[in-house]
Amino acid sequence: METLGQCLAPCLAGVKLVGLKGDLGAGKTTLVRGVLRGMGYDGATKSPTFSLVEPYDLEQRSVYHFDLYRLQEAEELEYMGIRDYFEGEGLLLVEWPEKGAGILPSADLELILNKTNGGRTLTWFVHTPSGQQAIEQFLVSC
Repeated sequence: METLGQCLAPCLAGVKLVGLKGDLGAGKTTLVRGVLRGMGYDGATKSPTFSLVEPYDLEQRSVYHFDLYRLQEAEELEYMGIRDYFEGEGLLLVEWPEKGAGILPSADLELILNKTNGGRTLTWFVHTPSGQQAIEQFLVSC
């Protein structure tokens, strides 16, 4: 998943929000680590399970990694100022986006990771033109 994320990273230039779905241990955080590596980040990457968001200020753009697993109600996102993250050019990588339904905007790209016997599968759904462009670029370059 990390290698996949590294390959996907340059394709996300026009994307604002990527929703990451999958069971616990499916590889969502590992994929995010790969995206960050692909964008030039070489520091430690930690899961934001308890903090809800980990910000990464990179040279090309800011990346915000959200993990909404522990969210009890979507309205909790309002208390943490989620709408502030929608402004600007930052990339939002959101694990468990369904927990933010009604508050989060529609993702440009939705990635669903599943564990299989000895590996992982990735299914994507495109919701915007920028998401479509990202997938088209990914299919050509990776």
